[in-house]
Amino acid sequence: MMQQRSHSAGRTGARARRFAGTSLTGLALLAAAATLGGCGTIGGSGGTVSQTSETEDNQFAASPANIASLTAVIQRNPSDPQAYNMRGSVFGQAGRNTDAMADFDKAISLDPNYAQAYANRGLINRKTGKLDAAIADYNRALTLDQNYAVAYLGRGIVHRLKKQPFDAFKDFNQAISIRPDNSEAYYNRGLLYQSQRQHKFAIDDFSTAIGLSQSQAEPYVARGLSYMAINDLKAAATDLDDAVQAEPQSLQAWTTRAFAYERLGDKEKAAGSYARALNIKQDHEPAKQGFARVGGRAGQTYQTF
Repeated sequence: MMQQRSHSAGRTGARARRFAGTSLTGLALLAAAATLGGCGTIGGSGGTVSQTSETEDNQFAASPANIASLTAVIQRNPSDPQAYNMRGSVFGQAGRNTDAMADFDKAISLDPNYAQAYANRGLINRKTGKLDAAIADYNRALTLDQNYAVAYLGRGIVHRLKKQPFDAFKDFNQAISIRPDNSEAYYNRGLLYQSQRQHKFAIDDFSTAIGLSQSQAEPYVARGLSYMAINDLKAAATDLDDAVQAEPQSLQAWTTRAFAYERLGDKEKAAGSYARALNIKQDHEPAKQGFARVGGRAGQTYQTF
């Protein structure tokens, strides 16, 4: 497994030159999630980062009790922008985007130089599809704090969603230079390489992301997809074994693992993995089709490992 030190300045520069030399036709292929040849039935490899990476103040679970506690803090300190930013972060994790936006707006009105509140509002704008507004918020956060790695990461993701790969690449590089322990930045840069079919560079970045944070399925799934793209099916299967162990309820991980074992010719593990995916979501069409392809039968027990 590659460590973060493998990303020396020289290697990053070489990658940037190769990325910059991509044809315009190739650039059109860059998108929010990787689409790999031969893996179309699996679906995308996950183009978003976990929201907690951009709500650094949030140390509470998004539960009604904690929201009530934070509301009590605001009632005692109605002019404290940090209190609004904190509650807005929890609202965001709870999926209450309108409430989160109102709290971030209030925090910014109380402190127009609150960089983190702008970045958090940028995340909500991104989640709700307001990409231009998200860019504006991240730009403002970076004007206030030029070393704010989280804002570079968030803006890079928006650039990737807007199919602006060069801008995304620069932002991810900047986030990494400021915070070389930022697994999300390596992961998202890996998605850029992957969708450009530069799988060796993608695998390198996913490996670093995994080395920094081994508890998430997405980098394992993404690296597994790149291994499949270069026909290293055994390495792909190993990654996808790790993915489902990291997140046993990941629909994407089980479906992708099933496809890897299907390509390896192991119908038993493929059927078992498709069955696990269908236990998570019964109407998941890729898993339904795959289960039928490998001769899966409802009610039958299959060995998954």
